Amino acid sequence: MRIAVNSPDTFARVGAQGYPIFAAVRLGTLSELAPNIRAYREAYRAAGHSGEGKVFLRAPIYIAETDRQAQDEPEESIMHFYRWLGDQQEASATRPGARAIEQRAGRGQRLQTITYKEALRDKVIVGTAGRVADRLQALREELGLDGILAEMNCGSLIPHQRVMKSLQLLCETVMPRFH
Repeated sequence: MRIAVNSPDTFARVGAQGYPIFAAVRLGTLSELAPNIRAYREAYRAAGHSGEGKVFLRAPIYIAETDRQAQDEPEESIMHFYRWLGDQQEASATRPGARAIEQRAGRGQRLQTITYKEALRDKVIVGTAGRVADRLQALREELGLDGILAEMNCGSLIPHQRVMKSLQLLCETVMPRFH
């Protein structure tokens, strides 16, 4: 079992409980993960659990034959997803159970106005198989990742045959570099 964590306090709380995690970049950014994962691992060790805890990254990934294709083909779907997610976050900010630390209204508004360039830099991993493998390796080293959960069709608007080609490139070209 793995627990998905998003807000800064949940990283430490789940670490103290000793569970492996899925760290997502839906609401935050890739650059925000390092201190949160550090807090998870510190809480994990402080609670007396052996090892460091297991961290999987949950992120949108899209692979194509060329960088241009990899950037252009998923754009509509990715932007649709972040607009929808932003709307849901903002709408949930005033519902019972919403915690101030989650900053739902502000994060929701930010997601609704994010540019594709920002999404490419901070939230998604797209490119040729080589570029995606290099990015994942860099994140693995920086964050101490144990694995990924690849969201291959973030936004659900990428045509099936393109998703399948992206998945094929992931399985046949990227994954072998990590064994």
